[in-house]
Amino acid sequence: MIAGEAMTFLSALPPDGGRLAGLDVGTRTIGVATCDASWAFATPSETIERTKFSVDLARLRSFIDRNRIVGIVVGLPLNMDGSDSPRTQSVRAFARNLEPLALPTLLWDERWSTVAVERAMIEADVSRAKRSAAVDKLAAAHILQGAIDALVNLPRAG
Repeated sequence: MIAGEAMTFLSALPPDGGRLAGLDVGTRTIGVATCDASWAFATPSETIERTKFSVDLARLRSFIDRNRIVGIVVGLPLNMDGSDSPRTQSVRAFARNLEPLALPTLLWDERWSTVAVERAMIEADVSRAKRSAAVDKLAAAHILQGAIDALVNLPRAG
């Protein structure tokens, strides 16, 4: 199930919550983050170098199983005016291809996520090489944090 709205996603999750994964899907890498079961904070986890989709899916499945993930938040790269771009369509297709994982998936507006992360690292005087190595998983954490901040303010069923 792919949701474009937080409430729809929330209704598909277990009533007691659980850990979520955030994905920042790029053309060469997938940044991955997780949050705690109470949805208080998101943490960058890893960066997956993209290869064939079947290999990427296997790596994601392994990550999800190891971390007992109950739902996925995928960053959706909308244009600044909120419209779709070719990149947006690519990420939507990627999310559809996650169906074998059988987990609720939320498409979350990620405009500014990479910019915000880059700025924070520059302000922290992180070298360009270290920024390059960390930006994707940090962007995934930024995306996931935005989603969980919205989700905790929604009423839960039951």
